[in-house]
Amino acid sequence: MTMSRDEIFGQVQEVLVDALGIDDDEVSEEATLMGDLGAESIDFLDIVFRLEKTFGIKIPREELFPAETLMNNPEFVNNGKLTEKGLAELRDKMSHTDISAFESDPDVNKLGDLFTVRMIVNFVQSKLEAA
Repeated sequence: MTMSRDEIFGQVQEVLVDALGIDDDEVSEEATLMGDLGAESIDFLDIVFRLEKTFGIKIPREELFPAETLMNNPEFVNNGKLTEKGLAELRDKMSHTDISAFESDPDVNKLGDLFTVRMIVNFVQSKLEAA
C-alpha cells in the first residue's frame, strides 16, 4: 500500500511526539529537530529506531543524519566550514534535503538547521517509493 505525503507526515509527527515528548502542534514541516523541537544527538538514534519500526524500513547508520561522518573528516571541514568536497558529500548523502541556503554559508554550526521534519518526510517517502 502506498502512503500519501500527508499520511507519511502524520506518522512522522507521531514518531517525533513520542520520541521528544512534545505536542503535535509543535511539529510542522519547517520545524528543525534541534532548534525548534529540542532534539539532542542521542534522540536521533531513538527517532531512527521509531521510523524503522513505524514504516517497516531499514535506515543504515548515518544515512538519515550524516553530520558525524562529515565532521570527522578533515577533507570535508576546514576552519569550521564545509569544503567543496564536504558540500558534495552532503549533497550526495542528503539528496532528500534542499541545502541551497546552507551552501551560501556552510558553517558547521548551522548543519543542525538542515535536519527538519520536511527532510524526514522526504527521506521516508523516498525509502518507501524505492521499496
